[in-house]
Amino acid sequence: MRLAPHALSAAAGLSIACGGQKAPAPVVRLGTAADTVASSYGEVTQSVWLGGDRWAVLAPADQTVGVVDFARRKVEPLGGARGKELRNPSALFRAGDTLYVDDWGLRRTSLWTLDGRFVRSVSAADALRGVLARARDSVGRFYFEVTPRPGSEGQGNRDSAAVVRTGPELEHPDTLVRLAPLDIAQVQSNAGRRFERRVFSGADCWGVLPDGSVWVARVYDNRVDWREPNGTWIRGEPLPDRVLEVTRYDRELFLRRFPPDLRSTAEQLPFAPVKPPFEAGFTSPTGEGWLEKSRAPADSARRYHVVDRHGHLAREIQLTGRGRILAVASGAVLAAEPSRDGARILRLALPAVTATH
Repeated sequence: MRLAPHALSAAAGLSIACGGQKAPAPVVRLGTAADTVASSYGEVTQSVWLGGDRWAVLAPADQTVGVVDFARRKVEPLGGARGKELRNPSALFRAGDTLYVDDWGLRRTSLWTLDGRFVRSVSAADALRGVLARARDSVGRFYFEVTPRPGSEGQGNRDSAAVVRTGPELEHPDTLVRLAPLDIAQVQSNAGRRFERRVFSGADCWGVLPDGSVWVARVYDNRVDWREPNGTWIRGEPLPDRVLEVTRYDRELFLRRFPPDLRSTAEQLPFAPVKPPFEAGFTSPTGEGWLEKSRAPADSARRYHVVDRHGHLAREIQLTGRGRILAVASGAVLAAEPSRDGARILRLALPAVTATH
């Protein structure tokens, strides 16, 4: 079986880590004790720290953004229960003292104070094909991920997406980074030929710091590169990871997500031979990139690589159980885990560690 490019990079990174050339990054295992707030949300996919005991969480299936207050042990909808400023929130991020919420239904990004008051909105720009911002820096520039046009039969999906920066009024779009093309395979069905992304394949992740630095996690090379504000690049070191094959059990777990009448269609989707080295990423308030690493079905903990501004692995965070870390604050992380009645929101203490680089 031919392995994906990231598998070779991961193996190389593992050999470097085990070769004694330098001390391995410290491993931090988070304790089981956590502040917990119950919610009725089916799934929480993103979070942003609002300061103090308050966090914003995104629940797209419930079409809401919730504000979690650990001091009051409550979750309340952003804008109030009868608020009309949100319809289909799809992403959120914070810049300075403002919370930004993307809404694909309203085709705009809304701006909120950290205490939950609506300020104004920025409509999607036609020049960016309606794509909504993913980040903002301290001088007001917005950052977007612009994907290629799918085109006939989805062939355009084989091209690269781009990280694009604009001015505060969405003017002068400038391409900063080209991302790796998706892993696409041709599928033949009764409806004809089409190109589909392979299930369990990965994609580059990226984030922005207030000074305009951009980090890009390269899925095929399994490293994090940094673009400095002046445009120079710092190439990251390979990250140490296992090569995880996509097993039959992985496929079965994926197919169980579909209703029985759609399962036969899902079975026709192409599957990647190996999992990507990471599945998601976000930026910490201290200016580091956090990568959620892929896991095997039997793993008892999720692993997170924290990468510094030099592209070095600063530490590894391990979270036991079914939860996922979504955001980090000063001395704490926020995680969400599924439960029978809805997602449980967890705040766990994050111990300080001494840097190894």
